[in-house]
Amino acid sequence: MIGRLTTPVPVELQQVDVLANGLVVWFSAEPKLHGELVDGSLGLLFDAKGKPQNGQLMLNGKHVNWRVRDTDGGLLLTVVAARALQGDWAGAPQDGRWRLQVSLRE
Repeated sequence: MIGRLTTPVPVELQQVDVLANGLVVWFSAEPKLHGELVDGSLGLLFDAKGKPQNGQLMLNGKHVNWRVRDTDGGLLLTVVAARALQGDWAGAPQDGRWRLQVSLRE
């Protein structure tokens, strides 16, 4: 019983919404986050739990692929395209959840 009180509830990935120029990633609470732009792709590592998923969006009429997968360090969101991407991300609480908006550009 004491272990359950002192162990924090893991942050859960709830959904990923596709926008015209990026993604909105919803969590149950604010996750620890590490993000990098590497060789024209975007990688965001979250200290969270969730199910693997993937999808595609259009940016300036061209396809961009995204994927969420489980790793030893947490959930990894990768965003890749046939050309180099730049991106920004910002999070804020909204409606009792954590909303992280990822904005992409070429």
